[in-house]
Amino acid sequence: MHQIRAIAPWLAIPLMLAATAVTAASNQRVTVLTAARIHTMDPAQPRVEALAYDDAGTVVAVGTREALAARYPDASRLDVGASTVVPGLIDAHGHVEGLGYTKLRVDLVGARSKDEVLARLRAFAAQLPAGAWLLGRGWDQNDWPEQRFPTAADLDAAFPDRPVWLERVDGHAGWGNRAAMAAVKRDLTGDWQPDGGRIERDAQRRPTGVFIDAAMALVDAVVPPPDEATAERALVLGMQEAVAHGLTGVHDMGVSLAALQRYRRLADRNAMPLRINALADGDSAAFAWLCENGAYAHPRGRLQMRAVKLYVDGALGSRGAAMLEPYSDDPANRGLLLMQPDALMRIAARGKACGVQLATHAIGDRGNRDVLDAYAVALANGAGDHRWRIEHAQVLAPADIGKLAPLGVIASIQPTHATSDMPWAQERVGAERIHGAYAWRQLRDRGARLALGSDFPVESVDPRLGLYSATTRADAAGQPVGGWGPEEKLTAFEALRGFTVDAAYAGFAEDRVGRLAVGKRADFVVLAQDPLAIEPAALRSLTVQATYVDGEAVYRADAK
Repeated sequence: MHQIRAIAPWLAIPLMLAATAVTAASNQRVTVLTAARIHTMDPAQPRVEALAYDDAGTVVAVGTREALAARYPDASRLDVGASTVVPGLIDAHGHVEGLGYTKLRVDLVGARSKDEVLARLRAFAAQLPAGAWLLGRGWDQNDWPEQRFPTAADLDAAFPDRPVWLERVDGHAGWGNRAAMAAVKRDLTGDWQPDGGRIERDAQRRPTGVFIDAAMALVDAVVPPPDEATAERALVLGMQEAVAHGLTGVHDMGVSLAALQRYRRLADRNAMPLRINALADGDSAAFAWLCENGAYAHPRGRLQMRAVKLYVDGALGSRGAAMLEPYSDDPANRGLLLMQPDALMRIAARGKACGVQLATHAIGDRGNRDVLDAYAVALANGAGDHRWRIEHAQVLAPADIGKLAPLGVIASIQPTHATSDMPWAQERVGAERIHGAYAWRQLRDRGARLALGSDFPVESVDPRLGLYSATTRADAAGQPVGGWGPEEKLTAFEALRGFTVDAAYAGFAEDRVGRLAVGKRADFVVLAQDPLAIEPAALRSLTVQATYVDGEAVYRADAK
């Protein structure tokens, strides 16, 4: 528990960077980057042609080509021609290990039927040793013709003996065959349900094979855990996939103490291509460690942990999001509370006392209200610069939309959730409640800060899709014309700000990243097009030419 320690105090890092910025020009070799345009996201100099940074990766000057050429006549030159440069994009809500495991398990994202799921499973199983569990993720019954939960019987014919366990696309439900359920070694029949979860059962009270939210733990507990090499490999693959899409930072949600140790070992080897803001996995060993030791920051500047990720409810797609009133398409169901209000109050008070940032998953209007109520109590006396967050803030009662800004609560939202959910979201919540769902413009206009992300691998890791969804609220084909709930659209600038300035702020990193300005890190993305000049419909096809972190190329399209 005491192996992981910050070498330098966290609060000293901004001061160290500021000092570096002052002395860098005289002590370090300088590179001058020139481009058709550089959007700095800095109000003092929003658009420039050139940027200079030293070998330590610190920006030392921004301005015109001529001015920086004259100031640094011996500098190395990096001219990207007609391209556009923007600050490094930060995904404010992702799951790096989960993304890596999509490369090591069966990827079911986009499967349009159970038959397609089975075809992918058979192809992958052919490479597995006898008896090994067949694991995968990404199924979504809403994409299938029947739009109903699958059953164990759908898997049993193809896999009568091999255990099969498949996470739903949102990670809030699992689908297993009879071999997987038999491994649980517990009677799963009857009327009982685990706290915060639901076992789907048939008329004879037998499990159908689908386990929702906390019920998933029954099967997860008997799945053979990956070895250390595989777990580390998943982190590496996830980070590589992120930088290839223009990300220079990720807020990694739900990181265990063991995973933090893996990250630390990678950081020690200088094997982290981007910045990870790791959030502890709930009321866990990592949370206890933070309370005991305080915020952690690796001295290389690419890893920190100072926050905890909590879950208050489930997901809308599996009808696990906690609602104030029953689901419109399931009148007997109000969803699931994964944490009761009194428990949430206790953890919020503990987080406040420890100086730990809280980020709580809340999707339903009941879930969001419980979080806001708990935050209001915990932050009532001398809140300070807490920057507590609601992850998703997906369905809000109208009376609650204006509560975030006065509390200083950040709305951490994922634009592609709206465009993925729009075919069925109104069926779940009805014509009235939908007006408080995915309400980005209402939140922003009421003063809330919006940090944008994707929730990968639930959605694609590609931030271009987030920029597109935020500005169009349309699918890949541009439907519906004009967008779904178009009054909630963001502008291209607001969307870019959400992936840069506001995501940096949500991670207490605005002194280092999010803008391209003197003293900040040289994290930037080179794009073939200008995201602030093209039509919003073209944002999903932006060309990422290169990704730079600390002034070093961590991805180049031409190096493929």
